[in-house]
Amino acid sequence: MSTASLEKSRPTRTHWLITLYAGGGEFCDGYILSIIGVALPLLTADYHLNSFDAGVVGSASLVGMFAGGLVFGYVTDRVGRQKVYLFDIAAFILLSAAQFFVTDPWQLTVLRFLMGIAIGADFAIAGTIASEFAPRDSRGPLLVIMVTMWSVGAAVAYVVGWAMMSSGHDVWRWMLASSAIPAVLILLLRFGTPESPRWLLSKGRAKEAEAVLKQMLGPDASLEDLEADTASRTRYGDIFRGAYLRRTVFVSVFWACQLLPIYAITTYEPTILSSFGLADGNDSYLGSVVVQIFFVLGSLSGILVINKGRRTLLLWSFGLSAIPLLCLAALAHPSPAVVIVLFAAFGVACFASQCLQAIYPSELFPTGVRATANGFATGISRVGAAIGTWGAPVVLDHSTRLAMFLGAVICAIGWGTSYILAPETSGLTLADASAADTDPGPRRRARARRDISSTTPSPAVKEHS
Repeated sequence: MSTASLEKSRPTRTHWLITLYAGGGEFCDGYILSIIGVALPLLTADYHLNSFDAGVVGSASLVGMFAGGLVFGYVTDRVGRQKVYLFDIAAFILLSAAQFFVTDPWQLTVLRFLMGIAIGADFAIAGTIASEFAPRDSRGPLLVIMVTMWSVGAAVAYVVGWAMMSSGHDVWRWMLASSAIPAVLILLLRFGTPESPRWLLSKGRAKEAEAVLKQMLGPDASLEDLEADTASRTRYGDIFRGAYLRRTVFVSVFWACQLLPIYAITTYEPTILSSFGLADGNDSYLGSVVVQIFFVLGSLSGILVINKGRRTLLLWSFGLSAIPLLCLAALAHPSPAVVIVLFAAFGVACFASQCLQAIYPSELFPTGVRATANGFATGISRVGAAIGTWGAPVVLDHSTRLAMFLGAVICAIGWGTSYILAPETSGLTLADASAADTDPGPRRRARARRDISSTTPSPAVKEHS
């Protein structure tokens, strides 16, 4: 009698729901981190902030993400995915609402920092839990969908901000507090999400892990293909030892190089577009909405190539991202249409590989430290993002073209790092991809391709609620 396998199954309804609920956290993350870009000019005018102070408020959540990622990734590996999965969304709700009542910029800075801690925790858990449930052949596409929700959240934030622009005095308070609404919905949906069977098995709770699999895949579900991936301990220092040190450096650096220009541009997008000639006010915000739509399309485009090569996608993404930024730096007086087209091209090229921020940390590290590695990379990458967000207004005050050139340089650094360090993990099980004995190379990839071509995925079986 054949057994149902998590690695070889087709995506079931439960797989899709877990991916979408994890993506709901990404939606909230994108919304929270982008709505500040719409609200910040209004807040700056109300409180007469200089560029330095505006940068502190804008980057506070990114500094918080550094702390949240470093701490809660490890906590997730220790206490379980499910608990942190609910805690961070509950924190989104309370902190979002509290922003409405601030009376001083320092209060908002503190709240944004605390929100960043919760967001850092969610980044550590979302990709981890989604990847641990996803089948081998569907892991890449499912995580593309999950990560795209960040771009959708950012786009919705700009649409909401643009629609609220003429709502009167203190409208920035309503903008910032509005992130509580999607967070409430996601919290309600996340209730009932099962614990990861891989994590349960890694803690010796085999009966519970088997029960989760049987609920998803039916009575013939087997733990056999999960055992190799779960034979690891939870020790923070393990991600800095042996082969995992190289992987930790790679994931942290490429992630930081992606985020530094993205966050700097997203947070100050209306200001940047205005400096290129788009009118101040609603026109620049409308331009931001248009650019954000292309960011979403770029993120979704990753689904077309993610199973053809993780490394290839990353290298092409970094290389193509630098070109429109260099054009913006070189052109003295581009027309508004050219500016929009170049930012849209940057968004498509850069966001096409955003899914790798969730895929690579999840595939390159075993279950015992998967969330720890995800959290550490989240934290370190946010150092780069915070530097970009804090420094952007200072550089923009000097020269927008210089800011675009620096963004292109960061993309070039990301390309070089990826060329040297990026492995190829397409077609591998989590156990093979995360094994420490050797880097995923041609022999192991060839074996994975033979497995894919010779194995017919198990049909989706009826789920049991």
